[in-house]
This record gives sequence, C-alpha cells and structure tokens, in this order.
Amino acid sequence: MRLRWTPAAAADLEEINRYLQQHHPSYRAPTILKLYNQIQSLKQFPSLGRPGCEAGTRELLFPPMPYIVVYRVRSDAIEILRIYHGARNLP
Repeated sequence: MRLRWTPAAAADLEEINRYLQQHHPSYRAPTILKLYNQIQSLKQFPSLGRPGCEAGTRELLFPPMPYIVVYRVRSDAIEILRIYHGARNLP
C-alpha cells in the first residue's frame, strides 16, 4: 500500500520542522525522523493507530512526543491528513 500526503499534512510536517529548528535544534532531526519513519510503517501496518475522532479516520500517537498523525485508510492508499501537536485544539 502507498502513502498519499495531503498538502495540509506536508505543511504540518514542515511547520514542525521549522519550529524545532528555531526553538529546539538538537531535537529537530531525531523528531522529524521518528515521525517520518512511523508514518512510513503504516504501509505495512495500516491499523497501527487508534480510531480517530472523526468517522473513518485513525490517529497515530508518538509517546512521549506530543504529536498526533490523523490518517485515513483507503483501498489503494493511506491518506495522511494532518499532523497535530497534542496540546492544540483540533478543528
């Protein structure tokens, strides 16, 4: 199965990258790498995350990091919808 990133999810990852570069540069590379690798693992394990708040979605958590990846499993791909900080109010 392949991954399909929405523009919003790609922008979220870039925003996290920029924030960490500015505020916590030593955590930037390992954090981005962990997020990216765990998201890649959804190709083999699409049910890895918990059921999401919205119907038809799932949420992948990264303890102890505060990030939540919202995704949807389709027949032909896994759609990465958003990446949120856990303290953020979700829309």
